[in-house]
Amino acid sequence: MINDQWFPQGVWTMGGLMLWSLATSCQGFQASVPDAQPTIDPASPETPLALGTLEVRANGEDFVRQGLLSADGWQVDFDQVVVTLGRITAYQTDPPFEAHQATPPQIQQQVSFPDPPPVDLAAGDTLADPILVGSIAAPEGHFNALAWSVMPPPLGAPSPYPLVLRGTATKGDRQVAFNLQFEQTFDFICGDYVGDDRKGLVRPGQTADLEMTLHFDHLFGDGTLPPEEEINQGALGFEPLGAIAQTNQLDLNETALRQQLTPPQVAQIDAILPNLAHVGEGHCRGQ
Repeated sequence: MINDQWFPQGVWTMGGLMLWSLATSCQGFQASVPDAQPTIDPASPETPLALGTLEVRANGEDFVRQGLLSADGWQVDFDQVVVTLGRITAYQTDPPFEAHQATPPQIQQQVSFPDPPPVDLAAGDTLADPILVGSIAAPEGHFNALAWSVMPPPLGAPSPYPLVLRGTATKGDRQVAFNLQFEQTFDFICGDYVGDDRKGLVRPGQTADLEMTLHFDHLFGDGTLPPEEEINQGALGFEPLGAIAQTNQLDLNETALRQQLTPPQVAQIDAILPNLAHVGEGHCRGQ
């Protein structure tokens, strides 16, 4: 069956959250990010900064836990949305980093997280919280920028693909079971989290959090909104996928998918995938 469960706990295996020393450079971004302040060892009695705890969470939004109505009228329900995230580094920047500008972040402090195992963003009930993927000691201040990657999973993971979408799509009396395996990797750097709450404010002895957000409505659209909305104008929808499903089954990796879609549809995917990444509603840019 396509919808067998890989990660019933939401995370393949965490092995416990790890306390990590503060890093001196952004992993994966050395060419585009200036050097930060020297390493600070939280365990050292000579550490000059007050420390709190910074957590990072991964969120596929309500769409992946509750399902969505695509721009072209398919009800898309996810059994699993498995993504491998890594090279996660949080920054304090001054001035605040703006992802839509070409200027690199001016880093004052930074902390880097160990790479977490693959995570299933669809795990949990319809009201589940974003999934905790890392926790680290961090200096006091506002972490207002976040770098991270969608990357290949480690050896031994159930799937070799950075992103896997599994579920069913229904329209009228037709139901298609899908298993889409995306091969591309992406490096992102993002500005401040945008949402109902302010995130990343570390205070001594307290815990703050940041969020890596993936917007899958960019791929499928949002059928609850008018067709002329921007989210629907750029979306692929599900109709092109349903059209190539064999006996109501769609089990393809990205290479095979591209071979079966039309050139304009492939161009849509090329435009969508690098723009799935956000911090809440805040923007990211590719590296």
